[in-house]
Parts: sequence; C-alpha cells; structure tokens
Amino acid sequence: MTFKSREAIRLSDGRELIYFNEEANDWVSYPDTRQLPPPPPTSQLRHDPLLDEWVAVAAHRQTRTFMPPPDACPLCPAKPSFAGEIPAPGYDVVVFENQFPSFSDRVPPDEITEVTGLVPVRPGIGRCEVVCFTSDHGSAFAELPPSRVRTVVDALADRTAELSGRPGVAQVFPFENRGVEIGVTLQHPHGQIYAFPTVPPRTKLMLAAAGRHLARTGNDLYTDVLAAERADGARVIGSNEHWTAYVPAAARWPFEVHLAPHRKVPDLPALSDAERDAFGPLYLDLLRRFDGLFGRPMPYISAWNQAVVGEGRELGYLHLQLFSIRRAADKLKYLAGSESAMGFFVNDIVPERAAQLLREAA
Repeated sequence: MTFKSREAIRLSDGRELIYFNEEANDWVSYPDTRQLPPPPPTSQLRHDPLLDEWVAVAAHRQTRTFMPPPDACPLCPAKPSFAGEIPAPGYDVVVFENQFPSFSDRVPPDEITEVTGLVPVRPGIGRCEVVCFTSDHGSAFAELPPSRVRTVVDALADRTAELSGRPGVAQVFPFENRGVEIGVTLQHPHGQIYAFPTVPPRTKLMLAAAGRHLARTGNDLYTDVLAAERADGARVIGSNEHWTAYVPAAARWPFEVHLAPHRKVPDLPALSDAERDAFGPLYLDLLRRFDGLFGRPMPYISAWNQAVVGEGRELGYLHLQLFSIRRAADKLKYLAGSESAMGFFVNDIVPERAAQLLREAA
C-alpha cells in the first residue's frame, strides 16, 4: 500500500469518514463542527416480476446537493467560511459514507414486505461511499500523478475488502461519473462505491454467459476474450507488462474501452503491488486520449467490474470499463427508444474506427 496512514473519524451525524494519507505526519483529528440531522433510512427494494430485477426506491435522494458554487463545494477541505463533508483543511484521498445513499444499513422500523402479491419489498441494505481523489477542486483524475492513482487504487482495494465482508453485500462496485453531460451533481473530482444488496442485472448476464462458456469449453470467458483481443490487435489502444486497454469488438458506446490485467484476479484487493503500480500510467494515458479526441474534457463513466461476493465468484475477472456518451465534438449519444425501452444498443461508431481515433489522439 502506498498510503502511510489510514485514519477514520465520525462526522457529526455518525457517518464514517476515512483519510488515506500519503505522508506519515503526526495525525491531527479535525472535528466536524456542523449540526447535521440523522442520516436517512435506507432505500426500498421492489422486485419487478416482468424482468426479474430489483429496483431501488430512494426518495430522500431528491434533496441531495446539486451543482453548488466552488466556494460551497462539500468535497473541498474545510475553511473558516464554509464547512463541508471533510473537516480537515487539506487531504490526499478521502472516503466517506454518502449523505444521500442509495443503500445503507439504516432500516426503517415500519418496512413493508410487499406492494402486491407479485411485487415483494425488502430494505436496500448495503452501503454507498464517496471517494475524493484530490483536495484540488479544479483538477481531474487525468491530471493526477501516478503515485496518487496508486493511492486511489489502494483505497478502493481497502474499501472493497471491508465492504465485501459485510452481511448482505452481493457485489462491490467502484465507479466515477465525470461531466455535466453524464449527470454529475458535484464538480469536484470524485468517485463512488456501491455495496449492492443484490447482484445487478449486468453482472447477472455476465455470470450467465461466463458459466455457459465454461461448461462448453472448460475455459474462463474473459480470459479468452482478452487473449483474442490481444492477438488480433486491431482494437488495442495500449498495453504494458500487466495490463491491456482495448475497445470491445461489440462495443455499445461510441468510445468504450476495457482495461484488464493480464492475470485473472477477482477484485482490486487481489492485485499485486506491481499490477497496482502498472495500472496508473496506462489509465492516465487512456483518459488523456479521451480528452484529446475532441480537444475538450470528455464526459465519461469509469466502472470497475469486480467478482461477486457469493455464488459465481470464481467466474469473475476484474476489469475496468471506461466509456463516453460523446460521439462527436458537438454530438452526444442519447439512449433513445431502442436502447432505453428495449436495451438493444445501436453504436454510431465502428469499434475499429474508435480504436484508431483513440490511438491517434494526442
């Protein structure tokens, strides 16, 4: 691990906050001086019988902070004129419980068990955390040094290990939303971690496909996909000793890249020191290529696919999915009827062409 110390405190409403410090300085604990109300109860999960999927209903998220001015950003270090979520006057990487979580362990006492006989209801037991990559409000992940990227990876591995051991957690999902086009509500460089109470639909599909491939061939599906992409090379953006970045042959988004370790591991905690060190330079290069495509900051979603906690864990293969909804300098891909209503994606850019453009991007 690159961080020299890990210090946990409690905010004034009881939520946990953890500092991941890159220097082993004498620790000073700064109190949260705000008077916050108790955190909201967890969401309600309702089961959709038509799709056999769970949907979270979290009405308290309607009141979450939306695009505050820079001098009132809750993710910036505390200052005399404004106290946000982080009490310290400076920090390296910080993780804390989301004030407006989609999932938590705070179950309301009057939780109902069904809406109709076909729609059971259960509490959304899990956890949602915010990950601040830097105290610099005007920065971006692509501007971080590789050493800071390593600290972020170590922090995500720390949280993945801890959250995976919590009762009821099915999968731990770290991700970053970047750009107003994506729908961010805070401009400060940050990501999130969802500890899901049930296996998400995309993961269920991936597990089913991996299981069928294993039964048919005796091989791991993602291992075979990665080997095929590396051998073909037409969609590879870059690689090093431990990682390869490539555009999937059946990419759904205009610009979509998978970044995968060459060694099959289930999740971030399983990465070696060498693999963690090698990730940062390649990922930073990829993000800068995204920004260089159209000479402007690229909106994107960066999503870690990790193995589930329970049944099917052996089928998981850690990889990062990075994609953008921008398809041209002045055009966005909106999910219209085919994608939103039926889940049938239509990509506007041939994946091989997208790979070529990313390789050529400055």
